[in-house]
Amino acid sequence: MKIATWNVNSIRQRDAHVRRWLDRVQPDLLMLQEIKCETAVFPGFLDVGYRAEAVGQKAYNGVALLSRVPFEVTHRALPGLPAEDAQARYLEVRALGITLIGIYLPNGNSGGAAGLAYKLAWMDRLAARAAALLERDEAFAIIGDFNVCPTDADLAAGALPADDALVHPAVRARFRLLLWQGLTDAVRALHPVGQLWTFWDYQAGAWPRDQGLRIDHALLSPTLAERLAAALPDRRERGAEQPSDHVPVLIELR
Repeated sequence: MKIATWNVNSIRQRDAHVRRWLDRVQPDLLMLQEIKCETAVFPGFLDVGYRAEAVGQKAYNGVALLSRVPFEVTHRALPGLPAEDAQARYLEVRALGITLIGIYLPNGNSGGAAGLAYKLAWMDRLAARAAALLERDEAFAIIGDFNVCPTDADLAAGALPADDALVHPAVRARFRLLLWQGLTDAVRALHPVGQLWTFWDYQAGAWPRDQGLRIDHALLSPTLAERLAAALPDRRERGAEQPSDHVPVLIELR
């Protein structure tokens, strides 16, 4: 079973990239982030064998699922969020006996202290959702753009200022809480050391200088972690013409 996550930074700009990647890799389920379009205008992928489900908003944010296996949508927003919160950042489905959660976690750098507070509150609710699923002993994965470099090993030296929200101590503490609850960081479980970047900024020559970050993650519940066979970012996509600034992260389960 192959599941993947990819922040495509506009599906309109990267439609052909996604189709090419689907054809090459053939994942069973692919969660997308930052689709930057309203739900109604998300493109179809049935012609390449994938059913699509999107939670979008105009010009910003947005998440989607492309699946070649049957699935059922269980949540289109993070449980516990205020009803008036219209940011499109969460999609939860059931497929092949597992719960798959795709997230586009807030960045936290815009809006000053309020922006960081929103990110931390969102992470608290995500931890609560994970706790509820763990309590029920469900097999689940949380995958997507977390906008978190969990440790100093997850960013190139000098890639971010020390006060950036992606490395803020409170943000890192909340990521650690997800692990302490019992989730497994799939990539680090199989590759505990090494520069496994998933993002390179478009500015300052970050890609040719390999000044990257690891901010796209796959966290697995204990029962899924036991099935983990492979987990890696697909670095080659960053070298494509007009790429996203993120690359896919592919997880394979036995």
